[in-house]
Amino acid sequence: MPKAKITAVGCYVPPRVLSNHDLEKMVETNDQWIVERTGIRERHIADENVATSDMAIAAAKCALAQRGIEASTLDAIIVCTVTPDMLFPSTACLVQNALGARGAWGFDLIAACSGFVYGTTTGAALVAAGTHRKVLVIGSDTMSRILDYTDRATCILFGDGAGAVLIEPAEDGEDVGFIDFLGEVDGSGGDFLKMPAGGSRKPASHETVDQRMHYVHQEGQQVFKYAVRKMYEAGRDLLARNGLTGADVAVMIPHQANRRIIEAAADRLGLPSEKVIVNIDRYGNTTAGTIPLAIRDAIDQGKLKKGDLALLAAVGAGYTVGASLWRWAY
Repeated sequence: MPKAKITAVGCYVPPRVLSNHDLEKMVETNDQWIVERTGIRERHIADENVATSDMAIAAAKCALAQRGIEASTLDAIIVCTVTPDMLFPSTACLVQNALGARGAWGFDLIAACSGFVYGTTTGAALVAAGTHRKVLVIGSDTMSRILDYTDRATCILFGDGAGAVLIEPAEDGEDVGFIDFLGEVDGSGGDFLKMPAGGSRKPASHETVDQRMHYVHQEGQQVFKYAVRKMYEAGRDLLARNGLTGADVAVMIPHQANRRIIEAAADRLGLPSEKVIVNIDRYGNTTAGTIPLAIRDAIDQGKLKKGDLALLAAVGAGYTVGASLWRWAY
């Protein structure tokens, strides 16, 4: 069976920037408090007429252009998101139509902040099975649409953005591509990070709107402790299962939820700061968009090159946990 490799990366963030100083005028907070506790200085916010599919399409076009191929050659499109344009049709259907990817099937994948790790693992499995040759995996979220900007505990954390990767078969004898994945869910933590209404249990009503139940609700300390522990454990166990240690990793590309979470997990893995990609200061938490944005930055900074071992790791609402190992292909 062929090995799957990532052959292109494309990203998009909306041009509007919301800085910590802007937030100081909106809610009781300040720049120093936000930076010290989260590492965030600014985030990008989509205009009212821009939805998750629009950002996903822009990121996809960048990835396709980088690879020099047409959308019509795609076999599948996986869109990882918790902020779909609508519950149905899926955002993948909207992206497929807009791109003109007539030969592709697809679906949305909901795993919150772990979505992109889950999506790329799924895409790699489709390619490795020999049934697909070009799978486009997109992480795209418009988190600003589900934030309560009177809640200083959550509105400071998130931004909008998207990233896409193309997954294709490696050439015969080529020692690059997907190596392994470790995933876990712990549904007992579901109440600690959620959007309570909008689904079948609590459909939209005057009551759910008045009680602000269509926004992100989070118990920060619970999420923080779990994320630090599980991002470390997933990375540790995945490396050990493959006979590797932190010393073998060229770069760790973690989900960007909080700088302190990233630094604590990396320190436990024995990874120095120069091996860990952190760009949360410029984007905030874009949920499924954080890891592809960080991959692009790692490449641009010369920290991710052909043959390098990359460790991707994320923890998200659910709880969801995921880590994957890739030998970079270009």
